[in-house]
Amino acid sequence: MSRLAQTAGLTDIQREILATVRDFVDKEIIPVATELEHRDEYPDRIVEGLKELGLFGLMIPEEYGGLGESLLTYALCVEEIARGWMSVSGIINTHFIVAYMLKQHGTEEQRAAFLPRMAAGEVRGAFSMSEPGLGSDVAAITSKGIRDGDSYVLNGQKMWLTNGGTSSLVAVLCRSDEGHPEGTAPHRSMTTFLVEKEPGFGEVRPGLTIPGKIDKMGYKGVDTTELIMDGLRIPANRVLGGTTGRGFYQMMDGVEVGRVNVAARGCGVAQRAFELGVAYAQQRHTFGKPIAQHQAIQFKLAEMATKVEAAHAMMVNAARKKDSGERNDLEAGMAKYLASEYCKEVVEDAFRIHGGYGFSKEYEIERLYREAPMLLIGEGTAEIQKMIIGRRLLEEYQFQG
Repeated sequence: MSRLAQTAGLTDIQREILATVRDFVDKEIIPVATELEHRDEYPDRIVEGLKELGLFGLMIPEEYGGLGESLLTYALCVEEIARGWMSVSGIINTHFIVAYMLKQHGTEEQRAAFLPRMAAGEVRGAFSMSEPGLGSDVAAITSKGIRDGDSYVLNGQKMWLTNGGTSSLVAVLCRSDEGHPEGTAPHRSMTTFLVEKEPGFGEVRPGLTIPGKIDKMGYKGVDTTELIMDGLRIPANRVLGGTTGRGFYQMMDGVEVGRVNVAARGCGVAQRAFELGVAYAQQRHTFGKPIAQHQAIQFKLAEMATKVEAAHAMMVNAARKKDSGERNDLEAGMAKYLASEYCKEVVEDAFRIHGGYGFSKEYEIERLYREAPMLLIGEGTAEIQKMIIGRRLLEEYQFQG
C-alpha cells in the first residue's frame, strides 16, 4: 500500500475489501489495460472478475443479495480500480447510480425485481439524462413519455450513455406532462422510466435503438452510446417510485453519488500518474544522475503528491457526508471539481517527467493523458460545479444587513 491517499477510521472489513480490490487491480487490470484500451476492447474477463468479487453488489443492501457497504467503501474501491484503468470504473459507476436510485426511490416491487439481479451482475445498469442539444441544461430535455392506458410511450434521442450497449436496464429521464399542466416548472414535470432491454446494438427492443459505440479520444473499452426511442412502450409500473414528476430530483440524487465517483476516479488516475512519474524519475539519468535528484523534478513530484493527497481527502469527506444522510451537494461538487482538475495537472506533470517517451504508446502515461480530460466534463463540467458550489455557499453565508 502506498504512503499517499490513506484513509483513517476504516473498519477491518473495509480494509480487507480494499486490499482484495488492489490485489485484483495489480494482477488482473494493470498488466492488460493499455493493450485492451488501444484495441478499444470491452474487458469481459475483468468484468467477470468483478462479479466474482461481488463488486456489482457492493452498495446494494444485504436483503437484496448485496454487501450493504457504504458510499465511502464504494468510492475507495473505485479509486483503486481507476488507478488500474479508468474505463473499468465507468462500467460499475452507472450500474451503481441506477442501483442507488432504485434503493432510495424505487417501489418495493421495483427493488425486488431488479436489485438481487443487479447485485449478482446479471442485470447491468445505465442511466440517461443528456441529449444531443442540451448538455448540462437538464431542464431543456425534450424526450417525452406520454401515458397511453396502462403504458407509457417514450419518444426522443439521448446521448452519452456509458454502458449503453452492455446494459440491460436503463434509467431514462423524460418529460411527462401527465398531472403537470402547462406552465409547471420544468424540473417538476420530469419522470424517470426504468427501461429493460437486451444488451447489444441496433434495435434492442421494439421502439428502442442503440446505434453503436461513439469513437472517443480516451475512455475506451467501455461503450458510450446514443439511445433512440421511437414509440417505445413500457408498462406504467416502470415509472421509478410509481409517481410521475419526481424524475429530476431522483436523477440529481443519483448524480451526487456519481460526482463522488468521478472524484474517486480522478484520485485513482492521479495516483497512478504519480506512481509512474516517481518511478521513471528514478530510472532516467541525465547529467550523470537520476532526474529525481534534480531539484526541478523534486519540486514537481512534491506538487503532484500534495495534489493527490488533497483530492483524496476531499473525496473521502464528500462520501462520508452522503453516508451520514446529510445533504452533500456542496462537498460532492467541491470534490469532483478539485479531483478532476488536479488529476489533469498531475497527469500532465507525469507526462512532462517522461519527456519524449510520454508521447509513445508504449508508455502507460500516454493512455492516462488521453483519459484525464473526460473527468473534466463527466457528471457536470467544472463550470457547473462552480455554480453549484457558489449557490450553496451563498445559502450558508447569507449577509445579515
